[in-house]
Amino acid sequence: MCRVSGKASRVPTFGSAAPPERLHRIGTGWNHALRGARPAGYHGHCLPSLRRVLVLYNTDYDAELIAAVDVSAVRVSAEAVAGAVATAGYQCELMGLHGADLGVLLERLTSDPPDLVFNLCESLNGDARNEMVVPAVLDMLGVRYTGTGALGIGLCLHKDRTKELLRAQAVPTPASRLVRHPRDLEAPLEVLGFPCFLKLVHEDASVGIDARNRVADARALALRAGELLAQYRQPVLVERFIDGREVNVTLLGNAPALEVLPLHEIDFGAMPPERPHIVSYAAKWDERHEEYAGTRPVPMPPDPALEARIEDAARRAFAALGVRDFGRVDLRVDASGQPWVIDVNPNCDLSPDAGVARAAAQAGLAYAALIGRICEIAWSRYEDPSGHGG
Repeated sequence: MCRVSGKASRVPTFGSAAPPERLHRIGTGWNHALRGARPAGYHGHCLPSLRRVLVLYNTDYDAELIAAVDVSAVRVSAEAVAGAVATAGYQCELMGLHGADLGVLLERLTSDPPDLVFNLCESLNGDARNEMVVPAVLDMLGVRYTGTGALGIGLCLHKDRTKELLRAQAVPTPASRLVRHPRDLEAPLEVLGFPCFLKLVHEDASVGIDARNRVADARALALRAGELLAQYRQPVLVERFIDGREVNVTLLGNAPALEVLPLHEIDFGAMPPERPHIVSYAAKWDERHEEYAGTRPVPMPPDPALEARIEDAARRAFAALGVRDFGRVDLRVDASGQPWVIDVNPNCDLSPDAGVARAAAQAGLAYAALIGRICEIAWSRYEDPSGHGG
């Protein structure tokens, strides 16, 4: 389990997805769905026109997770969300989707559509780029759902396009270049300035990231970029490395009522001195690794002026990419106090021990109330009389 995001470890398997599996479901229909009474202290609003919620999650990494630290983490996270939906007072059903079984979902949605789909799908058929399929299908069928639409998801799944949009909207983000082939490295990259940082263009969860991704010169850049291209068979984004603090910003809602939850940053205090201050794959997934202990998420100390700059950049990134209902923006802050957006996650993890829940708890929002709020936010977006909710 990832201490930063709460997600289950996974490795991309482009073009070699595991065989489809049967759908995992709780109950066989609404008569057997999860039902819950809201506990004392729950401050959400059980919307009278919203009754039935289908929590949809991806099962395409189940086979790959056999050797992982927690093989059930993806399903456990989905069950936690479903339980919170039920606690919020709604009828709830949980359904897993691999990808090749998309027809089963289509049949389910057309024969007995829910009022709202709580979309937790982050990939299909073992490919993160398919994350945009579910919202596209839901839009086609006219089914309401939580979170960002297909276009916004697609833009964030192509980090080079993300950067282009951020720059176009004057959102501060490090200068970058896309490397699709080793020959792209023949063009001089000194314009970015060293050190540089390398990341896979279609991945999240720090897949492919270790200490070697921070490179100090052209030779190290060519070596590491070549390794990533060969191993993962997808382009590599090279960006100027911002030496400084790393801050996570959780956003909840939609304009004009977009809310920024309490900020968190990564405490690198226990990081070995020879290691760069980055959140690597090992730092997220391997509890035995020294980088895990060296990347502890903590509340950001009060600094109103810096907080205002960070929140402004995060809000503008959220808007530029069309993120809806909830999301997370990661930034680096340089020595001058300038924040730089390095990642936008429109479908961030909602596990009880993940960053979103942690920020909500610091704001006084219990987990069930957080999940209930997301349902309410999504439903209210569709009810928007201006017609801009979908």
